[in-house]
Amino acid sequence: MSEPEKTMTREAAWELLKTYNKDPFHLQHALTVEGVMRWFARDLGYGAEEDFWGIVGLLHDIDFEQYPDEHCIKAPELLKAGGAGEALIHAVCSHGYELTVEIKPEHPMEKVLYAADELTGLIWAVAIIRPSKSVQDMEVKSVKKKYKAANFAAGCSRPVIEKGTAMLGWELDTLIEKTILAMRSCEASVNAFMAETASS
Repeated sequence: MSEPEKTMTREAAWELLKTYNKDPFHLQHALTVEGVMRWFARDLGYGAEEDFWGIVGLLHDIDFEQYPDEHCIKAPELLKAGGAGEALIHAVCSHGYELTVEIKPEHPMEKVLYAADELTGLIWAVAIIRPSKSVQDMEVKSVKKKYKAANFAAGCSRPVIEKGTAMLGWELDTLIEKTILAMRSCEASVNAFMAETASS
C-alpha cells in the first residue's frame, strides 16, 4: 500500500480505537479481525503489508459503537483526526459498500475485510456454543450447518459474506476454511488480552 499509511503505528491505532470504543465485545471483535487480517496478509502473499492489513482490521468498526447509524460515514472524520492516510480510510470504509457507502472494495485486502468481517462474527457465535468454546477444533461443516440457519447469528449478513466471496473469486467453503484458520491463529492472544484487560 502507499507509503503514508506506515506513519500510523499499531499502538497509535489501538489508542485511536479506544477513544471511540469501550464495549469489550467491540474491542474483542476489533482484535479478532486484526488477527484475521494479519493471517490473510501472510496467506495471500502480502506479508510485507501485514501491519497495514492488521491496522485496517483493528480500526474497521471505529465509528460503530458511538455512531451506529453513520457506520463507515463518520469513520473518515475520526480516522483523519487520528492521523490516518487515504488508503487506510478507503479500506476501512469499503466494508460498508452498498450498505451505508458506495466505496467499493478494490484491493484484495479490502475484499477480504468485506467478506471475512461478518463471517468472523458468525464463526465466533458457533464457537461459544461448542463444548470447547473455541475455534481450534472447529470444522467447516459445523459453520455451514449454522450458516444455513437464518435465525442463528441473524445479525451476520449472509448476503454480504456471499458478495465478498464472489469478489474474491472463491467458493464459500474456501472462505470459511481460511477464516477458521485465521481465527485459530489469534484466538489465544485475543482471549489473553481481553482477560488481562478485564482484570486490570
